Amino acid sequence: MLARIDGLDADLAAVDEQIGEQLAPFAAAAARLDEIPGIGPIAAAAILVEVGTDMSRFPTAGHLCSWAKFSPGIKSSAGKTKGSGSTGHGNRYLARVLGERCRRLAWRRSKLRAVVAMGRSILVIVWQLLADPGAAFRDLGPDHFSRRADPEAAKRAHVRQLEALDYTVTLTPAA
Repeated sequence: MLARIDGLDADLAAVDEQIGEQLAPFAAAAARLDEIPGIGPIAAAAILVEVGTDMSRFPTAGHLCSWAKFSPGIKSSAGKTKGSGSTGHGNRYLARVLGERCRRLAWRRSKLRAVVAMGRSILVIVWQLLADPGAAFRDLGPDHFSRRADPEAAKRAHVRQLEALDYTVTLTPAA
């Protein structure tokens, strides 16, 4: 039994070595994709295998998302909804790699919607990084939107909303 396990370990090491040799020309691209939070070296390699490094065949990030079937669409007209919002049958290997990150969002939304939302976001980042060789991923941080919020604009908007409801608004600073 132990000899069989040792043989399996040797086989896995040989496979890892072969994968490393095959990915050597794409090491720089894999390292850039590895910078994306939630994407590790194995996921970066899998994304490169499925998508490739030549983004000239995808004019925009939306084209890449559409090709990978991460672009759900629901059409509605006159109160009637057409389409289920499903993305169709895309690349299941790519979907599995992109879906690893969205496990935390699955409790807030349906699982498919979470996979599609996170997968699309990651694919847009992937396209940006691979389309421009000089681009580098820079995480904006969890408080990005709150830092960019303009308190004066929010105050004016709230005052306008209250005045539209026929309230007289007098603002005094808090002590």
